[in-house]
Order: sequence, then structure tokens, then C-alpha cells
Amino acid sequence: MAPKTCFLFFLALVSFSAVVAFAEEDDPGLVMNFYKETCPQAEDIIKEQVKLLYKRHKNTAFSWLRNIFHDCAVQRCDASLLLDSTRRTLSEKETDRSFGLRNFRYIETIKEAVERECPGVVSCADILVLSARDGIVSLGGPYIPLKTGRRDGRRSRAEVVEQYLPDHNESISSVLDKFGAMGIDTPGVVALLGAHSVGRTHCVKLVHRLYPEVDSALNPEHVPHMLKKCPDSIPDPKAVQYVRNDRGTPMVLDNNYYRNILDNKGLLLVDHQLAHDKRTKPFVKKMAKSQDYFYKEFSRAITILSENNPLTGSKGEIRKQCNLANKIRTTDDEP
Repeated sequence: MAPKTCFLFFLALVSFSAVVAFAEEDDPGLVMNFYKETCPQAEDIIKEQVKLLYKRHKNTAFSWLRNIFHDCAVQRCDASLLLDSTRRTLSEKETDRSFGLRNFRYIETIKEAVERECPGVVSCADILVLSARDGIVSLGGPYIPLKTGRRDGRRSRAEVVEQYLPDHNESISSVLDKFGAMGIDTPGVVALLGAHSVGRTHCVKLVHRLYPEVDSALNPEHVPHMLKKCPDSIPDPKAVQYVRNDRGTPMVLDNNYYRNILDNKGLLLVDHQLAHDKRTKPFVKKMAKSQDYFYKEFSRAITILSENNPLTGSKGEIRKQCNLANKIRTTDDEP
């Protein structure tokens, strides 16, 4: 190779390295307090809005908690769950697997409050994750420091929801495998399912354990209450028919769930499996005895879930509205 050619090749290599280095520097990924320079009040605004909404509508806290599972488990945390359906695509929130999810309008309420302070800066994906963090606190659970810096995806992925999101009727092996693919180990899965400590389960999801015959695995002392709450073998999905997940402390994220499922009072099949499968039972028993251990594993698992394959840097976008992708698209779309 001629000297001049070598020199030009060297310059090109140096230039390429500089571009790569700049791109890496420009994309710090997820970090603590990502908005400290661009919108220093962002996290405080989100926290205050969550508190106000919870005060007015107690069930919003359950929604925040479910949102992080349903969004982050489906390929990545990018607020794809919040997008509306279009003429071409069905949204994730309108699939059968999202049955019972609600209160999306309150995410918009939070987004509007943040936009008033810092227009076009804070992503809906970060709002979704941080509202879950603050919702957990509203339910008496632990404060979990979570990183920010996510950007929003531009499309909902209803067609792959079943592939990624664990279902309450699946085998415990399948549930462990799906969470495991996100890096969440067995004690983490047991802790995440502790979210069933709060909220309620619609009769549509559990009548198969009551009709045509009562599941013999259910605690017989709990069955009359379930039958009273779910008197129809084919309940109307639009009717307000449900059973509290935990009758003792229904509004508190605590370890009472584990004592219930060890006593065969779990409503869903996955609850029963969790308490009896040899891989998960030791952790169920440990969490039933120690709330601190439950909180420790729950915090760790939520952190891993919240960092599942996010869009950062120049990927994706910052939506103006959480239910709609921006009209102007860049060339650097998400994969």
C-alpha cells in the first residue's frame, strides 16, 4: 500500500473511531437521575402526581404496578403498552392478555404535568416506570431506586404479547422460562408474583376453578366467598365481578400473599403452583416468614424488569402524547 493511501486509511480509521466514541458518549444508557440537567423536577412531578391520583382514585396504584409488567415484559420497556390501536395495528392494551388493565388516561395526566415543566424531554417509558415505583410506595411497599433515560417506541406489538408475557394459566416452568429470559431468577419470579398481594381478580379469570366443579386444591374455607363473588359460570366481562387477591390486607403490598397461597387460598393457578412446585416453594416459605426478604427480592426483580432492553440515546422518540406516536419519524427507528 502506497504511503499516501496508508495515511488516508489511517485518517479514515481515526475518524470512524471518533464517531463511535462520540455516539457512545452521547448515549449513556440508563442512569440514575437522567433528567437532572434537562428537567430536574421531573421525578418530583411524577411522584406528586402519583400521590394526588392515588388519593383521588385508590385503584390507580394497582394500574401503575401492572403497567410495568405488561410493558417491560413484551420485548422492552418502551411504553408500547400505552399506544392506541391504528387502522393497521392492534394495540397491546386491547389484547385479551391486557384484560383488566385500566387508568391509562392518568398516565396522560402525569405526562401533561411533566410537559408543562419540560416540553418534549421526559419519555412516556420513564413515566410508566417511575409511576410504578411511586405506586409501589403508595401501596406500602419499598422505595426502589430506578434508572431513567428510556425513550419511547413507535409501535405496539400485540402480535408477540403471548410469546413474552407469562400467563396465570401456564405451567410454572413456562413462567420461570419467560421471566428467566429477562434475567429474572427463581426467587425474583416468586417475589414479582407477590404483586398479587394487592388488587383483585375478575371472575372471568378464575371461574374455571369453580365451575363445573370446585378445584379440590382450593382451601374449602375460601370457596364459599369465591362462589358468592363469582356466582355465574360464564361471567359478563363488563360486569364488576371480582375477588380480592388478599382479603386480609387488600391495599397493602406485603408478604401476606405467601401465607395465603401456602394455605391454598391463591386465586389463580399460578399462585397454587408457586406454593407447591419444588423449585419455588422454598422461596415462598422464606418470603412468608420474612417481609424484608420479600421486599429485597421484589426490589431486585423490579429493577431488572425495568431495565429490560430499553431504547436509549437516539433510538425511538420522546412522544408528545403517550397514546400516540409522533407524526415525524427519524431514520433511526427501534429494531
